Amino acid sequence: MSSGRISTTPTSRQTAVPKALGGDKEKLNKVVLAYSGGLDTSVIVRWLRENYGCEVVCFTADVGQGEMELEGLEKKAKESGGSQLIVKDLKEEFVKDFIYPCLRAGAIYERKYLLGTSMARPCIAKAMVDVARQVGADAVAHGCTGKGNDQVRFELTFFALDPELKVVAPWREWDITGREDAIEFAKKHNIPVPVTKKSIYSRDRNLFHLSHEGDRLEDPANEPEEGMYMMTVNPVDAPNQPEYLDIGIAKGIPVSINGKELSPASLLSELNAIGGKHGIGRIDMVENRLVGMKSRGVYETPGGTIMNFAVRELESLTLDRETMQVKDTFALKYADLVYSGRWYDPLRESIDAFMEKITEKTTGSVRVKLYKGSVTVASRTSPYSLYREDISSFENGQIYNQGDAEGFIRLYGLPTRVRAMLEKGI
Repeated sequence: MSSGRISTTPTSRQTAVPKALGGDKEKLNKVVLAYSGGLDTSVIVRWLRENYGCEVVCFTADVGQGEMELEGLEKKAKESGGSQLIVKDLKEEFVKDFIYPCLRAGAIYERKYLLGTSMARPCIAKAMVDVARQVGADAVAHGCTGKGNDQVRFELTFFALDPELKVVAPWREWDITGREDAIEFAKKHNIPVPVTKKSIYSRDRNLFHLSHEGDRLEDPANEPEEGMYMMTVNPVDAPNQPEYLDIGIAKGIPVSINGKELSPASLLSELNAIGGKHGIGRIDMVENRLVGMKSRGVYETPGGTIMNFAVRELESLTLDRETMQVKDTFALKYADLVYSGRWYDPLRESIDAFMEKITEKTTGSVRVKLYKGSVTVASRTSPYSLYREDISSFENGQIYNQGDAEGFIRLYGLPTRVRAMLEKGI
């Protein structure tokens, strides 16, 4: 995958100063804003025009958040003061170039989190840089708060792909402190305020997952309410009969379901629907944010959970012990880099090259069994399997002589014997 970096001369590298604007505001010409159509970003459009005297180009990335969130956006953007709205369909790119590398690497943050939001932010930010070049913007802006991880993920991507772009982060600058202040600002400036019922949860949805934060979830002692879930049914209410799926995998990447090859986004969508029906992929965790605090989140990742499970099961056939241990060690660092917004960091790219090489023969098929919230393996096959029944069988074979184990154990256990002899004065 191309890194997407721009070519720069040594001189331009020395003069470029990647920074987030703050304090005394300088006049900007044109800003590309990550726009959702909600209250916050609608207010930001007008705030940018008033405080920086700039044209605001609204940008929306379709990463699979759903048609309802995209309806009427152009009208909202222009009524809020935007000069235009640009929408890009990034679903295939998101899965192929961001989700699949993490899946191949086995990247899981703090034992549970499959990095749904962490992968989407650099994908969106990369597209924002492309749009900024397209429209001749000199700055980009986002609506991330100053307490979360997303501000880092967006801005590190901006810095990596175009270090001369200025960055505006209103939540770190303005006097608006909450929803009521934002509503008051909107009314004062005749900005249409969304009339839909405000969810008590803060949610982020894309093709890979749906996250829930806030309200009663802020107390880790509270069990999540069942009505909160949107992608998965309660495992108790899932079908009473298990469903089997054959997941075809090529070089560590899923390519087919039950023999039918699908595009990356189509395959994930199909697994989301099937997995959600069986209550697969619910995770409740307290995680350590990059900015230093702990936060509690609940994630629904039905298709991603199935894919991750299937790939790991196939690796049990195709990777030897030491290779698997090294891969798992690198996967921890890979996940931390992605979570921390360092997608375009040379270290992540180097680890990714290792993962691509080490999974060259992780090809085959895994049959999984879905039943009331659980994924279990029914079978695994690969033309590159290192498993040999004639060797592993309890019956004596031609290749493995059980008598050879005695010498191996004596040598392998020599340090243990020497230590014991020293302690006993032998």
